[in-house]
Amino acid sequence: MKPFLLFAALVAPCLAAVSAPSTVDASKFPDLQAALDALPEAGGLLTLPPGLYEITEPLQVTTGDTRIMGAGAATHIRNLNENGAPAFILRPKNLDKDSQSRLWRVQMADLRISGTEKSGDGIFAECVQEIYLEGLSIDHHGGHGVNLKSCFEDPRIADCILTYNRKRGIEIFDCHDIVVNANHFEENQDALSCVNSFNLCMNGNNIDDHLRHGIIIENTYGSVVSGNMIEECNGTALILDRDCYGITLSANVIAHHLEGGIDLRDACGCTISANTFTIAHRFSVRVAAASERNTITGNTFCNTYIGMGQDKRPAQAKTPMGTDEGTGIWVENGVNGLTINGNTFSGLSTEAAWCDGEVKNLIVTNNLCMDCGRKLAKPKPWLRFASGASVLVKDNLTPQP
Repeated sequence: MKPFLLFAALVAPCLAAVSAPSTVDASKFPDLQAALDALPEAGGLLTLPPGLYEITEPLQVTTGDTRIMGAGAATHIRNLNENGAPAFILRPKNLDKDSQSRLWRVQMADLRISGTEKSGDGIFAECVQEIYLEGLSIDHHGGHGVNLKSCFEDPRIADCILTYNRKRGIEIFDCHDIVVNANHFEENQDALSCVNSFNLCMNGNNIDDHLRHGIIIENTYGSVVSGNMIEECNGTALILDRDCYGITLSANVIAHHLEGGIDLRDACGCTISANTFTIAHRFSVRVAAASERNTITGNTFCNTYIGMGQDKRPAQAKTPMGTDEGTGIWVENGVNGLTINGNTFSGLSTEAAWCDGEVKNLIVTNNLCMDCGRKLAKPKPWLRFASGASVLVKDNLTPQP
């Protein structure tokens, strides 16, 4: 036998033993788990026709290079589990025995996943690299809408709507190079939490009516949150905590929050720029003592003023949400290193920026302050900081009526 023919004879059985990706039609199987189990190890496409699919146990996805695709919201998977179990679990089959096991490139698109107060997450994914979720409606779960754990490489969530989940819309833990883009979040406990992670890129999302906070970022660095509409949180719109650093928060509209706008609880080397803050009740930006060396520049801090001496909302209303409000920058005692430059403060109940204690290495320059201090018990300077050798407050315009 010629060498080439001998090689082909030896290799052909090996190739035959390796499965090829395939297309699986869920309508041809008795249930969804059977359809998922029909996918070969090499993955493939699972199509889910329109219909209501009620489940009581999680659907297990254990193959990589797999795409699960419905027909839009007409493909509706309803989780009726009452023991806190997720609707979908995306996870390597042997992860419990091999902690290094990973799935690669699992995608889900174009379907609705709903739950109840007693069910768990909509999608729980663990150790799935390059996961991609798009065009999903995820609502009314007792847990999080999407829960990503150690999906380290390049997770992407785009064009989804995450609503009425009792925990967070999206929970992210131990992930890297994350994209969360062009999603809607409505009336979850919090919109998104990103913890112990790197390089979050969160852009162009609409976040509305949350029962507590909007975006919470902890122990994460090198990230950007920009171009988002964040409105009507009962708590705070955006929180940086637990050793955050090197993060930019820019070009967001942060409107109508009963607690605050941006809370730098523990964040260093961060930039807050070109945001609009309106109707934030306690503070628009708070800088805690653990937050050092930050920059706040080119933002607008305002109330509901619409020109010609008129405010859109009344000074007092039946509910806090109906009340006119505007607040500035609250700097806590002990902050070391902060630039406040080129901002506009107008129509505020509070001072424009203030500290009730000592600060170091503070620059406050070239800001415009108009019509501030509306609800102060007694007049105070609109830019109020203790003087010192390392505190520079100059070249600000504070016209009085």
